[in-house]
Amino acid sequence: MITVHHLNNSRSQRVLWLLEELGLPYTVKYYQRDPKTMLAPPELRAVHPLGKSPVINDGELVLAESGAIIEYLVERYGDGRLQPADSGARLLYRYWLHYAEGSAMPPLLLKLVFDRIENGPLPFFIKPFARLIAGKAKSNFIQPQIDNHLAYLEGALADGDWFAGNEFSAADIQMSFPLEAAQARGGLDSRYPRLSAFLQRIHARPAYQRALDQGGPYELLG
Repeated sequence: MITVHHLNNSRSQRVLWLLEELGLPYTVKYYQRDPKTMLAPPELRAVHPLGKSPVINDGELVLAESGAIIEYLVERYGDGRLQPADSGARLLYRYWLHYAEGSAMPPLLLKLVFDRIENGPLPFFIKPFARLIAGKAKSNFIQPQIDNHLAYLEGALADGDWFAGNEFSAADIQMSFPLEAAQARGGLDSRYPRLSAFLQRIHARPAYQRALDQGGPYELLG
């Protein structure tokens, strides 16, 4: 039996969704972020030394990293589903599996950090300088990087509904998290109609809705 170590409002939501798409049986062990730091609880270190989510157990196997988990589950249990058969589309599939975390997420994480610096509690004599530095970093570097990625991704959907060819695949599951994060805090709005439509399509999938029922509140959708 597959066990998903699921942290609220995290990348592990993608793993639940994939398992629902594949129709695999699984159990969920739930963890909650610290409400002040938003970090994962120390109990996750008992599962994996990094103490982060997602992590799965499949028998004796302990596997972290959402991209590696997705590849493992699709290759072991997919029976050809959720990955393209065509070699060209398969290359795109692998590209988007890695791009999601390797390229798309870093500027979004930087924006989250600098938003917290800009808006978080600080000593009164530091606050004006911290806000100035954070604001400049976001406007001069971080947001232009996010905008560049969003324009690139908007263009990537010019010829179809999905990222790796004509069919929905696990690459679309992997790409969901950065796009939901961008919609929540990175400026993904009506200027990007294809990306907005992509999010509407995936949110309407029955397996996505079942995964939400399993995972609980998912505030990136806010």
